[in-house]
Amino acid sequence: MSRVAVVSGAASGMGRAVAERLASDGHRVALLDLDGDTATRAAADIRRAGTGALAVKVDVTDRAAVEDAIAQARRELGPIEIVVTSAGFDEFRSFTDITPDAWDRMLAVNLTGTFNCVQAAIPDMLAAGWGRIVTISSSSAQSGAARMAHYVASKGGVIGLTKALAVEYAPNGITVNTIPPGFIDTPMARRAEARGDLPSIDAIAQRTPVRRAGTPDDIAAACAFLCSEDAGYITGQLIGVNGGWYL
Repeated sequence: MSRVAVVSGAASGMGRAVAERLASDGHRVALLDLDGDTATRAAADIRRAGTGALAVKVDVTDRAAVEDAIAQARRELGPIEIVVTSAGFDEFRSFTDITPDAWDRMLAVNLTGTFNCVQAAIPDMLAAGWGRIVTISSSSAQSGAARMAHYVASKGGVIGLTKALAVEYAPNGITVNTIPPGFIDTPMARRAEARGDLPSIDAIAQRTPVRRAGTPDDIAAACAFLCSEDAGYITGQLIGVNGGWYL
């Protein structure tokens, strides 16, 4: 069945792969991203492949802007029944160097941004008696990570929010799960490598049990399953897509 999906952070990386995979499954997709131009090009590519798609430039920390984006998606594509929250960013700082502003910004994007997108869209799912929500957390919230205390805290909050929503909305036919990716070869990871914040991607891949880095398509495949009819009995779960890093 064709449904309407909203994917945040959909201009590149994991978010774009998720949007393209959901479109290939026949869903109409709204691509939300701070980079409106790149999101627009991605949406155009999806439309050329024969599926309805809409791009909206939006900062997920801006609640009014998120509500406007969801309303536009609803008007142009239909009621929202799938939400994937992929918008986020990382930063490397020693704990004593994390300023209050840096802390607030990290939580605003990664955690409050997730809250904003889900809360704005969930009334459509409640009305339909069906919904799929997939949040993108991080394996670092399972393991901890040096020089990333604010990032780890924000993604740990995403995991907690996911579990709370799963319990609250399970009676309404809405499933809520989270994917904590392992090391995924994305533009964000490449930028961290270039800054020297991460070892080389090849070196990390060789330490991964499956001996390769993950790809955005790996995340998209898991996400597509969790958004499907077949996943109706799965909720409140962490579906690790990490090549065996965390078992």
